[in-house]
Amino acid sequence: MAGLTPLGIFHTAISLVAIACAVVALVRDKEISPRNRVGQTYLAATLLTAASGLGIFQHGGFGPPHALSLMTLAALAVGVTASYSTVFGSWSRYVRLVSFSSTVLFHAIPGVTETLTRLPAGAPLVASAEAPVFQKIYGVILVAFLAGLTAQIVWLRASLRR
Repeated sequence: MAGLTPLGIFHTAISLVAIACAVVALVRDKEISPRNRVGQTYLAATLLTAASGLGIFQHGGFGPPHALSLMTLAALAVGVTASYSTVFGSWSRYVRLVSFSSTVLFHAIPGVTETLTRLPAGAPLVASAEAPVFQKIYGVILVAFLAGLTAQIVWLRASLRR
């Protein structure tokens, strides 16, 4: 499968489960919640994706994808803390929302990069992860993330006022 190791295949498969769950959660619930099955599946799959990503060194040593894995693990920890403790007080729902939604961004960046540099097999659309086109793509992803996050925050504020 496009030059992937067994760990890479597992990592890719579980990340696809996570992305599918994120789409369902965000469309259906407007947020990723650890209190329902789709949210729980997303969080577990994201945890496995981030952890397995730390063992992949396809492009040499520790690099930006590994940093994103660590950022994902940190965001998951903060989001879970916000979900099940009072550390953040009245801000807990917002902290959870931002933390878990950020993990979707952290999935998107390497997902798009790996897809465009590997597919189609034998003639990928982009020659390398350092190609200048990725700056524009990452910018679009960031703008889409910020727009989605803003919509989520507006929704959350409205739902908390009810």
